Formats: sequence, structure tokens, C-alpha cells
Amino acid sequence: MWRTLSLLLLLTATSTVLAQPNIVFIFADDLGVGDVGAYGGELIDTPNINALASKGMLFEQAYASHPVCSPSRAGLMSGRYQQRHGWEFNPAARIETSGMDAKQITLADMLNASGYTTSMVGKWHLGYLPQFHPLNRGFDEYFGVLAGGSIFIDQSRPDVESIGNWPLVRDRSKGVYDGRTLVEVEEYLTDVFTDRAVDFIKQKHTAPFFLYLSHTTPHTPLQATKKYTSRYQHISDPAARIYAAMVASLDDSVGAVVSALKETGQLDNTLLVFSSDNGCAGYIQVCSNAPFAGFKRYHNEGGIRVPLIFSWPDRITAGNYPHMVSLLDLMATFGGLAGSTHTTEDSVDLMPYLIDQTQQPHRYLYWRSSPTRAIRDQRWKLLEYAKSPYAVSELDAARRIKPPAEGWPRQAPRGHLTMLYDLQNDPGESTNLATTHPAIVKRLRSAFDKWNREIPEQSILPAQRSTVVEMHGETVQLIF
Repeated sequence: MWRTLSLLLLLTATSTVLAQPNIVFIFADDLGVGDVGAYGGELIDTPNINALASKGMLFEQAYASHPVCSPSRAGLMSGRYQQRHGWEFNPAARIETSGMDAKQITLADMLNASGYTTSMVGKWHLGYLPQFHPLNRGFDEYFGVLAGGSIFIDQSRPDVESIGNWPLVRDRSKGVYDGRTLVEVEEYLTDVFTDRAVDFIKQKHTAPFFLYLSHTTPHTPLQATKKYTSRYQHISDPAARIYAAMVASLDDSVGAVVSALKETGQLDNTLLVFSSDNGCAGYIQVCSNAPFAGFKRYHNEGGIRVPLIFSWPDRITAGNYPHMVSLLDLMATFGGLAGSTHTTEDSVDLMPYLIDQTQQPHRYLYWRSSPTRAIRDQRWKLLEYAKSPYAVSELDAARRIKPPAEGWPRQAPRGHLTMLYDLQNDPGESTNLATTHPAIVKRLRSAFDKWNREIPEQSILPAQRSTVVEMHGETVQLIF
């Protein structure tokens, strides 16, 4: 009875604010769960992100729909598994002529149609051409980088620490755009994006608005100014120091957005969501997805488990949400708050589940990237990687191995390495239980196959990127 009453109170409260709440979504790029204090990270200070978590809802089992940037964003932006509409892989070929299927309704399309002023600041990574541009995908305003990344600042400046040699000038593909106009940006890119987001809040606070602040930090290149590196002079490793500084710049951005909402009197009428597109990148060797195994590119937990925090003072009770959710769910959740009737087959409105936590939004979550297959339920995860034709000695050069002209095959010519993990007791995926629990493998594989039969095999882009890793004594190829 109490749960029923609580749900009714939530629905009543929601109906009173469907007048409508602002929605601010801050998205990090390649941020590891283990680099956030609220998730147990100890090396990097993230007080503003931690404050969101302490006052809001921290999701303990939140997932991206893919372990690399662009397809993860395609799933998020459409509220559908990206394989359904063909954006299954990170773009490597025909980058400037392809984009996420223009027929897909985006988060911004939905909210704009519901009366929201919509603004995007930061990384897009879903196409360059006019039909794929954010201004044609539901956003009223756009300021950011259309590509997968860009330099943060001129590395020759004396106040900048940088790892590697990066171009001093952004080209057209990796430039910063104000609307459709290429613009010069001299200051640290994270700060520029933050300032633009704050300006939008201050200008648009009289109307319901959707702000998508999609940072490029802490994605490579590793670059930061002394404003941030000075906080981590105790870290002797330059790469680790710069990475920590980049996360600090992200945390400062969260603080600036919260301050702007307070200043405009909009904090209590704003759902603020924080997350990351995938796990952190192991190849930089200074980030953490602890306690999970794997990194960006992996379908192990470290590649797909992401931080997710909802903060909405007086509307969402502080606490932790224990059940698995997906970034795909933001479509239905935002749509429900906006009063939209748009639905997708993969997205679930999470708001009612935050009250009645005995119910679970998903029975299964699914992943596919060419021959890589994964599925999990509340306890078990089945993961299958294609066995690799390459020797362990080729691991470091794996990404430079030229793929077939048509891309890597969907089949696994040498078969799959089948892994079954008990995530309830082994979240670090250390023990493969596939041989000891064949019935569970069979059940999960059957559920995956049923889902997979609904999904087209044809992709907009071929699978051209891969890496090779050793797992449980086998060498497997991760295709992304």
C-alpha cells in the first residue's frame, strides 16, 4: 500500500511540474567510473559531481549501449539500439559523408516538438553533412565540435601541459563551429564549452529548455592548463597529472552549471543528469574503470558500465538505484517529463522505478558489434568475442591491421570465446563460468538470438576498427 501511495505521489508531483521541467544533460567523453569520487575513485577530486550524487540518485548499474563514442551516442540520441538504424561502429571510412540515419527522431527533436528551447554545446560525432548536423536534428542552437574530438588548446602556450605532438591549428573537420560557422577558439576548450552552456542558461531561463553539454574531456589528446594541473603537482607521472586535471575541468564545469541554475532560480525546476559515453581508454594507461575489467572498446563491464546521476532537488529523493538501466532510457525519461507521446521499443521511463525499486526496468540488456555479442540479466552476463587470427606478438599493432575492403566480417571464422560471468558475485569478471553453467549459457544465448533476429545486419558504415587482446588464455579480436 505504501509503495502504491508513493507512486501516486510521484505521478501527482510530476503532473504539477509538467509545466515543464528544464532538462540539463552533461555528458563526459571516455570518463572511467573509477575516476569519480561518488563511485569510489580516490585519486581525482570530483566534489561537484559528488555533490550531485549525494543530493540525487546514483545509478549503481548504468550502461552505455556500446563501448566506443559514436555508436554509443547514436543509441543515446535515438533512444534505440543503434544497430536498429545502422550506426553500429565508430566511423573510420567515409567519415565526412555519412551520419546517423536522418530519419531517426532524436532527443532534441522530441523535446523541441514538446515546446522546449534546445541547445547543444560540445561533441556531436554523428555526421558532418547538413542533414546530419545538430541544427537539423532538433537543436535550436549549436556550438561545438562535429568530429570525435579536437585539440583543447595550443600546446605551445607556456601555461599548457600536453602529451604528444598535436596540430597547432584545428582543421575544418576538427574545428569548432558556432552554428554552421567555423570559429576560432583560443582558450581551453572545456572552459569555452562551459561558458557557452552557462550563457545559454542565463539567457533562456524563462522558458523550459533542454541543454545538452557534451564535453570532449577527458578524451585524448591529454592537455590541460595550469589552472587545473596546479591542483595535481603531487602526481609525478605527467600523463596521470594531465588526465586528473582534465577530470577536474569537467568537475568545475558541473559546478558552474549548477551555480548558473541557482542564480537564475531554475535549480528546483531542472532535472540535471550526468553520465559518460563509455568507459575510460586503457591505452592512455592513467585512468580507472575500477572495480571493473576492461576499457573503452571492450564489452566487459569496464567498457560499457558508466556513471549516471540524476539530480532534481525536492523531486528525486537522494539514494542509490540498484537495478540495471541503459542510457537508451533517457529518451523515454525525458519524454515523460516533457509530456511527449513519442516512444521507442528500447527506452524505458525511469521515473516511476525510482520510487518503486522492487520493480526492474529491464529483463535483459543487449550489445552487438559485428561478431561480438553480449547480454545480461539481473545476475548473469554472457559475453562472446571472436577468436583472433593474429598472434599475441601483434597485440600492439592490432589497430593498424588493415581490415577487408568490406569491413570485418560478422562471423567468427575461428569461433567465439564464450564467457559467462556472475556479476552479482564477480563484478570484475575474473572467473569464466561458461562450462560449469551450460543451462544459463543456453538461456542467455537463446534470448540474445531472439533479439538479434529483430536487428538488421546492414550497417551504414563497415566495421574497420579493431584491437586484439588476450582473455582467459585466448587471443580475441575486439571489433568496434
